[in-house]
Amino acid sequence: MAEDALMNWGDLLGRPLPQPDMTVTTGPGATDLVDVWLPEGEGPFPTVLMIHGGCWQKEIADRTLMNYAASALRDEGMAVWNIEYRGVDEAGGGYPGTFLDVARAVDALAERGPELGLDTSNVVATGHSAGGHLALWAAARQNISEDSPLVSEAPFVPKAVVNVGGLADLQTSAPVTQAGCLADIMDVLTGAPSDDRPDVFSDTSPAVLLPLGVPQISVNGTRDRIAPPELGQGYTAKAAEAGDSAEYVEVPGGHVELVAPGTPAFDRQIEILKSLLGLDAEDTD
Repeated sequence: MAEDALMNWGDLLGRPLPQPDMTVTTGPGATDLVDVWLPEGEGPFPTVLMIHGGCWQKEIADRTLMNYAASALRDEGMAVWNIEYRGVDEAGGGYPGTFLDVARAVDALAERGPELGLDTSNVVATGHSAGGHLALWAAARQNISEDSPLVSEAPFVPKAVVNVGGLADLQTSAPVTQAGCLADIMDVLTGAPSDDRPDVFSDTSPAVLLPLGVPQISVNGTRDRIAPPELGQGYTAKAAEAGDSAEYVEVPGGHVELVAPGTPAFDRQIEILKSLLGLDAEDTD
């Protein structure tokens, strides 16, 4: 690969696929699954709540896309709770199913994590692309109106969120990213407006639910064409204006480098996650 060439998905998916330590079920559905990655040693382990992207469409990606990243974090002493959810292209997916799946899997971490050796008092959420939106949404659930189908009585909230090449602000992202990734499926993702719910972003877009009350770091690739830097910069500005602790970090490469271990983009995320989780900083060069 030329020095200035961006990675493509084949560059990542051509690697041997690492495997999790176990898979747990979080509900009755076929996609109510979470892969658990446990580092060596005795817990409880600091934990990364991981949410995959794929434009909210299972035809594009499922949770195994993040196996490479999860394995690398496990090697660095972090447990990983890598969740699945229904895509908008699956029966019951979209609004509200996709969001309810994520909520159920996130809350299951609080319920099941301790028995598996996870430190549920030290959890940072991270999501890539569409997963960045869902990771921030998981932290934003506490702000959802009581009359929304997505409201949770006592949602589990991570201590921080790392939004990696994310499409966090749905309204702003739609005209910027590829149409097939968001604009073309927006109505299914957010649901149709109604008299009771005229603003479909009121319970689906983290940018509308600010402030979240937890630190947020947006990481964007300089040459990312799916989630260009302007999206991370714009969301960070909105979060800071709302009073949240928000930081923008720009890294080399494009969309794939963000989830490809061994790249400068991924090495920077390891540093960020270790810092947020209180682990000793290590040189990842």
